[in-house]
Amino acid sequence: MISHSGLTGKKPDVFNTDWKGVALREFFMTTTRVGFSVWTDGDLPEAQELWGNAAVTKYISANGNMTDEQIKQRLRREIETYTTYKIQYWPIYWLENTEFIGCCGLRPYNNEKNIVEIGFHIREKFWGKGIAYEASYAVIGYAFAVLKRAALFAGHNPNNIVSAHLLKKLGFSYTHDEFYQPTGLLHPSYLMTKQQFEEQKHSL
Repeated sequence: MISHSGLTGKKPDVFNTDWKGVALREFFMTTTRVGFSVWTDGDLPEAQELWGNAAVTKYISANGNMTDEQIKQRLRREIETYTTYKIQYWPIYWLENTEFIGCCGLRPYNNEKNIVEIGFHIREKFWGKGIAYEASYAVIGYAFAVLKRAALFAGHNPNNIVSAHLLKKLGFSYTHDEFYQPTGLLHPSYLMTKQQFEEQKHSL
């Protein structure tokens, strides 16, 4: 089950702290297990935990690592993307205890054709649990139903077999190879239209 409140120009506020003094996030969209929030300047520790892990960044940068400065720049870029377009690779959390999972969301790709790019980065602890699929499926539905996008683009490092399998499972169709500057490689690239998504839902 997926529920969402939609995004407005105002960022969701953080709830009051729980009995341990840990800040509880407000989520604009939830699935059965995952809550979607919005990056803020105060989320640098989570950003470092995610993008400071070589296992996570292995396929998204040329040397497989991100420096502290690159992590700060990545967080700032996500915040700026949200400010401008109201989308980003949203931080996601385990609903049971609000533990940080990683990120999954959207970024601009082709504004003229109303196409956005979907992506996800998941902490090692949550690999193998179907989280990437669950979160991505929610983002796809949100992109088409709420944001009224015409299509979604996706790509992956040619060595990332897991992502290739996941994109096909989600219903994306391979279209071409596209050069990706951060890795310096040609990434297999995919597309999904709203019609394809609707047809897939009806076939389930």
